[in-house]
Amino acid sequence: MTRYGTLYGIGVGPGDPELITLKAVNRLKQVDVVFAAASTKNEASLAQSIAAPHLHEGVEVIRLDFPMTRDEDVLTSAWRANADTVAGQLALGRDAAFLTLGDPLTYSTFGYLLRTLNGLLSQIPVVVIPGVTSYQAAAAFTGRVLVESGENLAVVSGVAEEAELERILEAADSAVILKAYRNMPVIRRVLAKLGLADSAVFVTRLGHEGEEVITNLADVPDKPSYFSLLLVRREG
Repeated sequence: MTRYGTLYGIGVGPGDPELITLKAVNRLKQVDVVFAAASTKNEASLAQSIAAPHLHEGVEVIRLDFPMTRDEDVLTSAWRANADTVAGQLALGRDAAFLTLGDPLTYSTFGYLLRTLNGLLSQIPVVVIPGVTSYQAAAAFTGRVLVESGENLAVVSGVAEEAELERILEAADSAVILKAYRNMPVIRRVLAKLGLADSAVFVTRLGHEGEEVITNLADVPDKPSYFSLLLVRREG
């Protein structure tokens, strides 16, 4: 009977190398192989660069390319190919780490990979090691309280339809808008309509070169960096 290695989904945090957890560091020192996800448009994996100081000498690092596209056929093919690569290493009995920015189960490539793997080999042992999310780091960096007492917090995708975005923000006491890089003009319009623009703060490239915090949304470019988010809090 095949003894499969364990797959560790490891969140390396939002960018600051010091925000990776001790548990993640300990596992990285023990695994046999590391999978580093990267866009096909990039030469390097940002998650890998954060984890690099914690990898033991001689560990094999395998890059997994993920295309930045909405074409379902292309995406499905890429996920299957990458899942096959991961499954092949686990079938050799090798323990493996899949690196992901932020948290492995929050808007992460790891969730897609896990579902694809489960369709191939449901018996693979999987351990998820949570990571600090970008919005937790942004709240800490700006000193903004996310929620308190009986308030609710909405975590929203910036690629949501305008009506859906408005519906969620209207009901939330506090909100985090992730993936703010794609529809900034729409996001700005919704926030203005709901009277939330003045209470919103835009954070981009936190923990990376070019880090910036903008409190006046009129100064935010229509096409900001991929690593951008907004913190929104209803005043009063």
